[in-house]
Amino acid sequence: MRRRLSLLAMAGVVVSLCLGASPASAAGVQNFTGQIDGAKFQIDVPQPWNGTLVLWSHGYEAPSPAPRRTPADAPDPVSKQWLLGHGYALVASGYSKQGWALQEAFQDQIAVLDHFDSLGFGHPRRTIAWGASLGGIITGGLIQDNPRRFDAAIPLCGVLAGGVAVWNEGLDGEFVFKTLLAPTSPVQLVDITNPIANFTLAASILSAAQATPQGRARLALVAAVGDTPGWFTPGSPEPARTDFAAREQNQFLWDQNPDFFFSFALRQELEARAGGNPSWNTGVDYRVQLERSINRDEVVALYRAAGLSLEDDLDTLAVAPRIAADPGAVDYLSRFIIFNGRIRQPVLTMHTIGDGLVLNQDEQAYASVVRAAGNNALLRQTFVNRAGHCAFTPAEVVAAFRTMISRLDTGRWGDSTDPADMNATAGALALGPSAFVQFHPSVFLRPFDARSEGGDQD
Repeated sequence: MRRRLSLLAMAGVVVSLCLGASPASAAGVQNFTGQIDGAKFQIDVPQPWNGTLVLWSHGYEAPSPAPRRTPADAPDPVSKQWLLGHGYALVASGYSKQGWALQEAFQDQIAVLDHFDSLGFGHPRRTIAWGASLGGIITGGLIQDNPRRFDAAIPLCGVLAGGVAVWNEGLDGEFVFKTLLAPTSPVQLVDITNPIANFTLAASILSAAQATPQGRARLALVAAVGDTPGWFTPGSPEPARTDFAAREQNQFLWDQNPDFFFSFALRQELEARAGGNPSWNTGVDYRVQLERSINRDEVVALYRAAGLSLEDDLDTLAVAPRIAADPGAVDYLSRFIIFNGRIRQPVLTMHTIGDGLVLNQDEQAYASVVRAAGNNALLRQTFVNRAGHCAFTPAEVVAAFRTMISRLDTGRWGDSTDPADMNATAGALALGPSAFVQFHPSVFLRPFDARSEGGDQD
C-alpha cells in the first residue's frame, strides 16, 4: 500500500521545511514557508529576480492521516535549480485538503499568489501557471477561471479531458470488468462504502482473470473501452502493435497499479466530496466504443485465441443494467472542472504517449474544445516517446518552460514546438536525455465539456 500511495502522489512530491521564514535554500535565494487557511505553502525568490513568478500545482495526493508537509514549488530538484539559477521566483500551495481537491486548490493557489504580493518584492511582471497530473487540470482550471492573473500555462500530463469525462471513462472499464468477470461479486462500481475492501476484492478478481486466456481476453476489452495503452515501463521499448500478449500484460500492470486503486477505492473520496456518484454509462454502446478504440485489434485477436465469442460478450454488455449519475454530483464535478476552451494566454502541454493513468487522449479532448472556441493559435501540444505517468526528464521539463518563455518574449510559436526543435532545446541544457516525438492522439472516447451533455466531439 505504501508503494501504491507513493505512485499516486508521483506528481506531487513534497519536501519538509520549517514553518515561517527559513534560511535561503541556495546562495542568493530567499525561502518562505507557512500556512494560509490550512494550506501550507512554499515560496523561493532568487536575487536578482527577473520579475517572472512561476506557480506550481502538484498532483493527486491520496487522503492520509499523516501530517501534511510543505509542498514542492517545482517539478523536480534539477528543474528547480535551473529555474532559480535563471532568476525565476517559484511559489506553490499544498492545498488545504487531499484527494480530488480542485475546489480547494483553485482557492489556495490564488491565495498564495496574493500572499507573494505582500512580501515586498513587487507585483510580478509575468505569472506562469504549471502543474502535473491533477496539477495539470488545476492549471487549466486556474487560467480558465482567473484569466487576468496568468500570462501563460504549461499543463504537464494533465487531466485535460475534465473531471466528468475522465471519471466516466473510468466507469466504462469498471462496468465491463464486473459485468464479464465478476457479475455476482459484491464489488462496487459506484456508491462505494469500504474503499480498501472494495479495491482488494477487485484486485483479486483481476489477478485471477490474468491467469487464464479467457480472462486476459476480457481484460483486453476492459482496457479497450478506456484506451489503456499497451506500454507500461519507462525506459522499455514499446511493444509492437501486433504483440497483443505483451500489450495486454502491460495493460494488466496499469490496472494493477494504479488504475484500479483510483477506480475501486479513490472514487469513494470523490463521491464523498461531490455528494453522490458523478459518473454514468446510460446510453453507452460498448460495440461502438470498441470499434473506436486503439486496442480493437488486440481484443479481436485475444478473443479468437481464447476461443471466446466477442459478440456474445458484447451482447451481454448491451443488456446489462446501466448506471445513472446523481445530478448534483455531476454539477459539482462540472464546476471543478470541465473546459470551455476560452483561453486568453498561450498554453503549452506535454504528455508521454504511453500514459495509462492520464491518457494522451486527454490532449485531444482539450485541443478540441480550444479549437471550437477559436483559440487554436494559442495552444501547442508536445509529446514524449516514453511509457509512464508524468515520466519526464528534467531536460524535457525545462525545454517546455524555455519554449514558453520564447513564446512570451517573441509573441509567436514559430517552429519552436516541433519535436526536433524541442529536442534541440533540451539537448542544449545538458540536463539529461529527451524524446520529443511527432504524435497525434486518437479521439477521447467519452468526451464531456462545456459545449455538450456528453456527445461525441472530433
